[in-house]
Amino acid sequence: MLTTNQKGTVAEAAIALEAVKLGIGVYRPLGDERYDLIFDIRSRLLRVQCKWASRYDDVIVVRLYSARRARDGLRRTFYSRDEIDAFAAYCDDTKSCYFFDLDDAAQHEMRLRLGPTRNNQAKGIRWARDYNFSARLESLLGP
Repeated sequence: MLTTNQKGTVAEAAIALEAVKLGIGVYRPLGDERYDLIFDIRSRLLRVQCKWASRYDDVIVVRLYSARRARDGLRRTFYSRDEIDAFAAYCDDTKSCYFFDLDDAAQHEMRLRLGPTRNNQAKGIRWARDYNFSARLESLLGP
């Protein structure tokens, strides 16, 4: 069983590999920043926070905060536009990466659906295929 830090390292490495395969320049900050990687998508630089995503049945859940233990319990810190531009997530169960910017993200977590809902609801569903890492970033790269 991987520790939380090991999961983060695996996610960062998988995301960086996928970005490099697309021809995107990938850089790491030297200091203690809220983002994990910087993507050079030619028109601009993106500050990307990498996350480990967990699968629960047909839903991939990406928690959009950092957490640490404090004297008064678990302390969660959320991300702002001043700190990052986008999230990238790696799901080990699907062996896939996903990409979304802060405008796409819900406040505390992102839920990406792999299969149909039990009641066949489609409205308001965030489909995992719509956040496919390669497709999303290729659209940002342009011609």
